Amino acid sequence: MTEEFSLEDLASLPEFHHPAASPDGERVAVYYDGTGRNELHVVDVATGEMRRVSDGEVPRNARWPFMWAPDGERIYFHNDDAGDEQNDVWELDLDGNASPVVEDSGQCILFDVHGDRLLYGSSAGGQMNLYRYDRETGTSDRLTEYELGVHFASFSPDGDRIAYGTNESDDLKNSDVYVADADGSNPRNLEIGVDGSESRFADWSADGTELLVSDDTEDKTRCGVYDLETDEIEWFGAGERVENPVAFLPDERGFLALLTRRAAVVPLVYDVEGNATELDLPVGVASFPRYGDAALLGDGRVLVEQTTPTQRPALLVHDVGSGETRTLIEPEYGDVDPDSFADAEYVTFESHDGLEIGGLLYDSGERPSPAVVKVHGGPASHDLRRFDQRAQFLTNRGYSVLEINYRGSLGRGREFKNSLVGDWGGAEQDDIAEGVRWLRERERIDEERIVVYGGSYGGYSAYWQMVRYPELYAAGIAWVGVTDLHDMYENTMPHFRTGLMEKYLGDPEENHDLYRERSPVEYAENLDKPLLMVHGVNDRRVPVSQARLFRDALDDVGFEEGADYEYEELGAEGHGSTDIDQKIRSFELLDDFLDRRVAAQ
Repeated sequence: MTEEFSLEDLASLPEFHHPAASPDGERVAVYYDGTGRNELHVVDVATGEMRRVSDGEVPRNARWPFMWAPDGERIYFHNDDAGDEQNDVWELDLDGNASPVVEDSGQCILFDVHGDRLLYGSSAGGQMNLYRYDRETGTSDRLTEYELGVHFASFSPDGDRIAYGTNESDDLKNSDVYVADADGSNPRNLEIGVDGSESRFADWSADGTELLVSDDTEDKTRCGVYDLETDEIEWFGAGERVENPVAFLPDERGFLALLTRRAAVVPLVYDVEGNATELDLPVGVASFPRYGDAALLGDGRVLVEQTTPTQRPALLVHDVGSGETRTLIEPEYGDVDPDSFADAEYVTFESHDGLEIGGLLYDSGERPSPAVVKVHGGPASHDLRRFDQRAQFLTNRGYSVLEINYRGSLGRGREFKNSLVGDWGGAEQDDIAEGVRWLRERERIDEERIVVYGGSYGGYSAYWQMVRYPELYAAGIAWVGVTDLHDMYENTMPHFRTGLMEKYLGDPEENHDLYRERSPVEYAENLDKPLLMVHGVNDRRVPVSQARLFRDALDDVGFEEGADYEYEELGAEGHGSTDIDQKIRSFELLDDFLDRRVAAQ
């Protein structure tokens, strides 16, 4: 066992988020919490000097990115109310003066800026659709009226057109790329993939004649360049691995992409001949910032975020031409010894139906070791070989950690990802349970002290595992988790109803019985071990009613709060937080519960 570090020291380590290159390439803006609170900073690329710009004007939670104005003198950011994600768009000049720009009753997501025009999505009209705000007139115009949500949009370089993604198919797995005039008129579906495939737009070429796109028709997502003049597309790569495009390099030098392989992410640089070069970095997660032109510094230089399971995030500057890489922001460790961090081993096991499932296993060094099965959210997400603060906290406290990329996770292609569609709460929960059985067979694991823990969809999984596979666990921790699928449908945001609930479960009236069958609240009486429930009161993705309904169901069948389960509502917080004080509070809840309920056994 390594020496135990304090949870405050770990949670207080400064972090940066959403690095974005300025238009002139001389500066990089980042969210950074070196003061103890998230603030916006600007870093000089030549000297590495970091200057704080904001003083409490930006949100405490750094969930949402920001974007430079084209003049390089202002930054647009998403501002919400205590983590509720009902963003308005504000601006902050480099002297620290902040003011609102776009305010409405829905969730706003800024997609692009061209001159004095902002292109953004908003759910003010119900579904997430595109709007354009003109700073000169101070007016917003709605550009699209789709029944399903619009995702990611961008102006063409001359500002005369827009590209974006949405779905007009009856197949909710489908996603298409559209190009329209800048006022939303004359929309054209480029019909890149087959019906049911996911086609995405990443970037415009400098002259506006081509689009950088992706599609998963052939199962593994691949990168393509779509010629808008000929309607022809050139595909890159062999299609044997998942690759996602990021941005064109200027001067027709190729494009940037990201390769996913065995829970690691590798940056790729494609040249105009179609040859891909992998950046030579340690195995982990190394990625280009993907919001607008955030990665592009100019002169062949690009930004790279780089981390491994044992190395905290660093920000690098990579020169595509010379292949040289230097560090702009060093990882910080404070009083925490980086040698105390546990590495993550990539593991596989066979699930109940023979499907191979991958995951990451952190060894605490304890013998026999209690364990935490830490389940990711999404469900279309995945655990990667990056620095995981919670996994490191748990291993330092003596718990080995297993993270399972169950079916429905990203990184393995369309078929694997879509295998969860129509089966939410089905085979993927068997994958998790099978992973626990695999873990119990490891000699170094104490099978009587295994805990399930997750947030969001991982919180749903924690609830589900505790009531459907209670024999596998000593305790459970459900963070901002789903418990009642009908209530979730009624109270989540509109684009989550269609893009999440209907996609994975169908219509709640037509599939009423399935919604009930896959709701953990229906099986509350099966709880057999201690359960900690934690939920933010301002959560708009998974409303706090989800935790309250499960608590009430436990009470109704005779369980007692404090004895059989524990319940915490977090004020001034939504669907999780990056804020240091809120992270410390969550670590304290986790540490205290495990100490009393598991370690003492």
